[in-house]
Amino acid sequence: MPLNAGEPGYGSMAGAAADLEAAPLLVPEPEAKQSWQPLTKDELEAVAGGSRWRKARSRLVVLFWLCWLAMLGTAVAIIVQSPRPFAERLSWWQRTVFYQLQPGLLLDQHGGTGGVEALCAHLSYIKSLGAGALILEGLFYKGPSPGGSVMNESLMTLPQMEHLLTESNKVGLKVVLDFCELDLSRPVYSANNTKVSPNVSTTEQNSLRLWLEQGVAGFAICDTDPAYSEPTLLEWRAVMKEFSNKDEERIVVVKQTGDSLPVLNISSSVNDTLVDVVMKSILPPSHRIISSSEVATAIEKHLQKVEEDIWTSWMVGGKTSSALQKLLLVLMMTLPGSPAVQYGEEIGNAQGKDKWSALALFKSLTRSKSREEALLFGSFTFIPFNTTSESPSASNSTLVPPSPTSLPILAFLRSWGCVRFLVLLNIGPDPRHLDPNWVQNLPASGVFVTSTGMDRLGSVLLDMLELKPQEAIILKLIKPGSYS
Repeated sequence: MPLNAGEPGYGSMAGAAADLEAAPLLVPEPEAKQSWQPLTKDELEAVAGGSRWRKARSRLVVLFWLCWLAMLGTAVAIIVQSPRPFAERLSWWQRTVFYQLQPGLLLDQHGGTGGVEALCAHLSYIKSLGAGALILEGLFYKGPSPGGSVMNESLMTLPQMEHLLTESNKVGLKVVLDFCELDLSRPVYSANNTKVSPNVSTTEQNSLRLWLEQGVAGFAICDTDPAYSEPTLLEWRAVMKEFSNKDEERIVVVKQTGDSLPVLNISSSVNDTLVDVVMKSILPPSHRIISSSEVATAIEKHLQKVEEDIWTSWMVGGKTSSALQKLLLVLMMTLPGSPAVQYGEEIGNAQGKDKWSALALFKSLTRSKSREEALLFGSFTFIPFNTTSESPSASNSTLVPPSPTSLPILAFLRSWGCVRFLVLLNIGPDPRHLDPNWVQNLPASGVFVTSTGMDRLGSVLLDMLELKPQEAIILKLIKPGSYS
């Protein structure tokens, strides 16, 4: 390589190479001058279709609103024409649970002293159970000649009765006096054979006014009493109206002693109902423990002929086992009408932890009865069906029906609008599964509301449900696509 190769001027390309290195690789083209301007109104109308587009757009807006109004009208027509339940106004005695009590029982428990005070202290407990009315029994008995009714002053005097009515009013309990098997055509006497009030006459109406003025909510009689007649009940109704208003209706309760209530010869001119509540016993009266088969027969007889034209107050009536006692409580709380519980039936024969479980069941039933419209005034449907004694998952064989000696499951529906409650009663000593053919007529699943064992929670498929021996279950049925 020559020594002078790096000197300036060496070779003919030295200057050209320097110029090439200094020149840019990409030469930008000269920028074009932008001339953007918005479209004019005429140009916009030309692009949008002109006046034709405005007419089309107006017609589309009108069509949209017409369609919307048509859908709204269709929805309103469907709602109006669809059958819907009418929430009738219920009186206090149609929404309540009656609690029957003999003050003498509390007197015996407290060693024969403090009977009235013990009863007043017991009022808060009765109210906590969910009861709304107290039926006092055994305060009167047939008086001496010339007749009449004697107030048992060993249990309660008139001033003590006034104190009891005041205390019951404080806790929100109404008091109904039981005059069953008494001759009310005579005045009410005290134990020393003197009238309770010397100013009242011997007329029956004034005797009623005496107690109504004290705040008594009503009276209970038997269908075998002389007072159970059209003339007497008409007179009673007239007296009741004097002390009644919208919130404080006074009632007449009749205890049915036989299989049916005697018919009154009510004239066509009488529009008012002479009897407000009819008390019926589910079980026949008996001094012995009634067997499971007799209980099943009695329940089925009542379920097949539930009357809706009279307001019924259901009582247990006879004696039965502790397990069936819980089942009967579930039945009373779910039948149409107002349940009537005797003192101590809320726990039956339970002791210790079982006592608290029985109380929890009773309170759960009264809570459901007071809140659910379907259980208050919903329609009643008795459901006869067959049962199976083998679990569907036990084998792949055909389900075998129970033997003829087995007791069936009894079931009924209480419905109000879209809400339906299914009540299942397994009175027999064996577990039972529902017949799949029968289950097909109902929704596939339901939610447990309560059960006699208080151990049922969540949802269940009806065809997989197993009822334990002598168990009662309340299910709220779920319709497909419904979340109620």
